[in-house]
Amino acid sequence: MANPLAVWHTDHIHFASLLNLLEQQVTAFHRGEEPNYGLMGTIIYYMRNYGDLLHHPREDVAYALLVERDPGMQIILSRLLQEHRVIATVGEELLSRLREAESEIVTSRAALEAAAAMYLVYYRNHLSTEEGLVMPRAAQLLTEADWAEIAAADSAIADPLFGARVQERFANLRKQIDGEAKAYMH
Repeated sequence: MANPLAVWHTDHIHFASLLNLLEQQVTAFHRGEEPNYGLMGTIIYYMRNYGDLLHHPREDVAYALLVERDPGMQIILSRLLQEHRVIATVGEELLSRLREAESEIVTSRAALEAAAAMYLVYYRNHLSTEEGLVMPRAAQLLTEADWAEIAAADSAIADPLFGARVQERFANLRKQIDGEAKAYMH
């Protein structure tokens, strides 16, 4: 069984790389260039369907256990739980705006750009808080039994983008991520 803390951190690394790709497209959009709406939509679809539906429920279990061990974490963890809901809502709004843009329905550039910016800011701040404040405390305070409970909350569904078997709908996104990783290493 994989270490749940390591899985948690690895997911965050993957999410950050996707947020960087999304930001590149938003920057192109901001400059008046034509972004890849399909790529943007695939990123948000993944983040909504893997991040919001599989990753965040694991975190919710970890948060509950962490509050039991350290009640002083309640305020931070309550805010993070609220952010899970905000991220899901903003992600759905952004996905709707991207679908409109991709199907060439007249949509407000400002509304699309604002939704993307809000998504990026919320998600990055969320990841930063978890990595900097929550995960170190979890590593200190959670027991082996706690981690087993967190792992038990895990879905049997494999990661459709970064897992061993990439789903077809994510194949191009995975190729782009792998290509950028290779370019960065050289």
